Amino acid sequence: MSGLGVAHLTALELAPQVLVREASRAGFSSVGLRLHPAMAGGIAYPLAPGSQALRQLKRTLDDEGGVVNEIEFVELKPGVDIAGLAMLLEAGAQLGARCITVSGDDPQLSRLTDNFAALCELAGGYGLRVELEFMRWRQIGDLQQAVALVAAAGQANGGVLIDALHLFRSGGDAAAVAQLDPRYIHGVQWCDAPALAPTGEGIIREAREGRLAPGQGELPLAQLLQALPPRVNASVEVPCPGMDAAARLARAFTLTRAWLHSSKTPQTV
Repeated sequence: MSGLGVAHLTALELAPQVLVREASRAGFSSVGLRLHPAMAGGIAYPLAPGSQALRQLKRTLDDEGGVVNEIEFVELKPGVDIAGLAMLLEAGAQLGARCITVSGDDPQLSRLTDNFAALCELAGGYGLRVELEFMRWRQIGDLQQAVALVAAAGQANGGVLIDALHLFRSGGDAAAVAQLDPRYIHGVQWCDAPALAPTGEGIIREAREGRLAPGQGELPLAQLLQALPPRVNASVEVPCPGMDAAARLARAFTLTRAWLHSSKTPQTV
């Protein structure tokens, strides 16, 4: 595991340029950027390809030695306009992003698969992967469903994003990850939580604002670390409302780094 990134949700109140600077100061080598709202009315920082704002952000990335791992977040709903995402993909490519993250939110599986495949084809033209993030409350809610969809789409640049919280809260485990073809897994997002899951809508609130830093909860993260392919893009997603954003980023990096080293595996950051 090489380098450690941070997902934008960890400090979503920070605009991209500020996030890049603060993440670099904290020790992170890459960032995720919320360039598209994860839900209607959600916080996002859209950037037009070739715009002055994008060029300024690219300079900041270069100055800080930072990399954009993922741009996010697209909900693949029944009426999603795949062609209309071209500008988002182009902006990501101009920033040097590695992938775009999406969720599966269409109950008609054949249409969802077609849309995922179409997005992969479009993203491939910009050199981007498409990573499907499963979440318990969405149509694609667990690891098995996500892998099945990606396999059915048959696109070489399609994969599954393993978010530790979503994996364990959806009933998944490290053994299931270990059995996967490594070609499907390019990214992991680290966080921790109590062993007991919230009930009802609490599962969504926990994901958005109730996560713990790795090693601060009771999820079997060490087992997941052992089960992952030897080289995946690792990031931290630990929103913590009420704490200063810079302090939150520094704490997330320090605790995650300490946990990774204490796990005593051959994989290091």
